[in-house]
Order: sequence, then C-alpha cells, then structure tokens
Amino acid sequence: MLLLPPSNFNMTILLLGSGGREHAFAWKISQSTHCSKLFIAPGNPGTSAHGENINIEVNDFESLKTFCLKEDVKMIVVGPEDPLVNGIFDFFANDDLLKQIRVIGPSMKGAQLEGSKAFAKEFMIKYGIPTASYKEFYAGNFDEGVSYLNAHSLPIVLKADGLAAGKGVVIAQTHEEAISEFANMIQHNKFGKAGSKVVVEEFLTGIECSVFVLTNGKDYMLLPVAKDYKRIGEGDKGLNTGGMGAISPVPFADEIFMKKVKDRIITPTMNGIQKEGFSYCGFVFIGLISVDNEPFVIEYNCRMGDPETETVLPRIENDLVELFMKLYDGGLGETECEQSPLAAATIMLVSKGYPGDYEKGIEIKNSENLDGSMVFHAGTKLSDGRLQTNGGRVIAVTSLGETPAEALLLSIINAAYIHFEGKYYRTDIGWEFIQK
Repeated sequence: MLLLPPSNFNMTILLLGSGGREHAFAWKISQSTHCSKLFIAPGNPGTSAHGENINIEVNDFESLKTFCLKEDVKMIVVGPEDPLVNGIFDFFANDDLLKQIRVIGPSMKGAQLEGSKAFAKEFMIKYGIPTASYKEFYAGNFDEGVSYLNAHSLPIVLKADGLAAGKGVVIAQTHEEAISEFANMIQHNKFGKAGSKVVVEEFLTGIECSVFVLTNGKDYMLLPVAKDYKRIGEGDKGLNTGGMGAISPVPFADEIFMKKVKDRIITPTMNGIQKEGFSYCGFVFIGLISVDNEPFVIEYNCRMGDPETETVLPRIENDLVELFMKLYDGGLGETECEQSPLAAATIMLVSKGYPGDYEKGIEIKNSENLDGSMVFHAGTKLSDGRLQTNGGRVIAVTSLGETPAEALLLSIINAAYIHFEGKYYRTDIGWEFIQK
C-alpha cells in the first residue's frame, strides 16, 4: 500500500501551464493553508504574483522529475490537457522516486476521454450516456465516409479525433463544405495526426453549458456550472475561438436539469471510469447541450476549461488544495462544494486579428489594481520590465456581482480601462440571460 503524507501538513506544490486557467489556479492555490510554496511551470507574468515561475515546459517530464526531487514537491496540479494525454500521471506513478507525489489529473487511459473523440463516443455509447449519433472514418474507409457525408442531414459536425488545440471541430453547412473539410483533415493533414481519424456527428440544436466534476473515479464533487462563449463576434457570430468569456451560474441549469445530468450523465460516467479501471484523480469537464431541456454530452475534457476556470474558481469558497488532498485521502464524497451566492462574469481581451493572425509584443497598460475585478493573464510576457501581449487571448477580466448583469457590467468597465493597441472584447457575455 502506498503511504502518502498526512493531510494536515503544508506542502510544496507544482502547477503546470501558462495560461489564464493556470493564473486562476495559482491565485486560488496560493490562498490554501496547505500550500507552503507554489511553483508554476512555465507560468506567466500573472502567476508570478502567487508563486515562483520556473522555465520548464509541461511535457518535459524528465526535467519536471529532477525539479520535483530537488524541491521536495508533494503535489502536481496539471492545468492543460497535453501532459495528461501524454501520460504524466503514469510517469510519476510508475517511478519509485516520484510515486508519493499526488498528481491532480487522470492517467493516460483516463485522459483518452479527451485525447480521442472516437474513444469518448465509444465510452458514452457503452455506458448509455446520451450523446449525438456518430460514425468514424479514416484513410482506409475514406470513400465510405464521402458517401456517408453526401447522404447526411445538414448541418454536419466533423471532429478531428485527437487534440487540435480546440480548433479541430467544423460545423459544415453544405455537403460540399463537409466533404472538403473531411478531405483536408484525412488526406491533407489539416490537423496533423489529430485528424487522421474523423468523427462525423449528428448536429444537435440547443443551448450549451460546461459541467465540472472533481473526482477520484468513485466519489465526486460537482463544481459550479458555467457557460462559455466561443464565437469572436457579438451575438455569437463569426469564427470560433478558444473562448471569449464565461458566466456562472447558468440560469437554465436549475435543480431539475441538474438532476437529469447527475442521473443520466455523471453517475454512468463514474461507473464507466470504475469499470474501465482508469486511475482518475482530477477533473472531468463535461461539455453539455440542452435539447428541449434534455441533456446530451458533446464532449469530455480531462481538465478544467478556459475561460471557465477564471469564472468558476472565484465562486468556490472551499480550500482547493484540501479538496485535492481528499481525492487521495478520502472524504470527497462527504464534502460539500461551498459556492458563493454571487454570480461571476469573465471577459477575454484578445489581440487584433484573433483568431487569425495577430501581432505579439504590444505593450499593455492599466492592468493592475482594478477596482472590483480580478485580472488573469492568458497570453502576456515581460520584456525589459514592460508587460506585453504574447498570444491571441491576452487577459481575462472576472467580476462578481449580485446578478450576472451586475458582474458583466463591472467586467466591461474594467476591460475598457485596460489598454493595448488593437484590443478587442465582447460586451455581450451571457446575452441570452441578461436583459439590456
């Protein structure tokens, strides 16, 4: 039996990642009474306010091993999906020098719920979890796929099977577009290896939300529900992005709807994780769509979402590290998620041209000490002591309010105050639920 450190001690924690999600995690973890020191690899200028950034990439497992042994790290919190799909949990669990370190994230097998769309769909069907009908195709049955697409009702959803940095989904409005994108993925390597297999799905019409579960594969805790907004333009128009903002709570995800989610989706998901024998001590992110008030699963992720993390964590009043420890020590199932009664709204400030081409290295001003809002760095860097843009999504502004409208207004006010050339953001996050 693996002997783990007692749950009442302070520990050194390593957080992996460099985006807005990781800044929010760093902010929350640093508040824990169980965290004596926090390192972030590689981190960003925002995370450095809550811990020490170290220049190690998230998939450099050997360098992470050396660092953890040197600094006596007791817990690793994995932000992004790549290292999970690449097996960081297994790397630590199978090393006698590392296996005492708690890794917050699933094993490589468990991470396939996100790493392979086909695997996830097979899992849902096997365990009776409601989802859209689908078929999968690859180079060997390409012609069959073309025939299937020609006969498919419109619109058609095509998903690259593997990880494609959130860009591997196409909703085709015509058969010609569907076949063209299908060929681009399989024959022309549009998404590299991620698109060597393509999942073709039925299009579901409804409204989406993000459900987050913290679990050890048996017990689970339901975290605040959020809704993110992917389209670049107001009114959900234009190209898809990594996320332009989020709100929490979600008005339609009421007690009746969430009971359906627990009974039809979360419980069978937990049963499936146990029956498949996955090692799973981390997050299950369930992307849902409500179709006539009935929940269907669009996708699984094996980590928290971004920008939803920047919206959800400010509403959790528990000590987050204590919850992580209960994944290993037990007691999660008897612990209630203490949710703030306040609403949260996050606005993402992005670079000019995003999600297409954009410039980096543009100076950012007025991003500190904003009245009533939290600022999470997503794509920033320091150059000669000056804060600059370093990505398409640059800064997330999160505010709390008595209502979603109040929280959104405060975020809008502070988003306007931050300045960098070409800055763009949406002012209509939560537009379906907020009367203007």
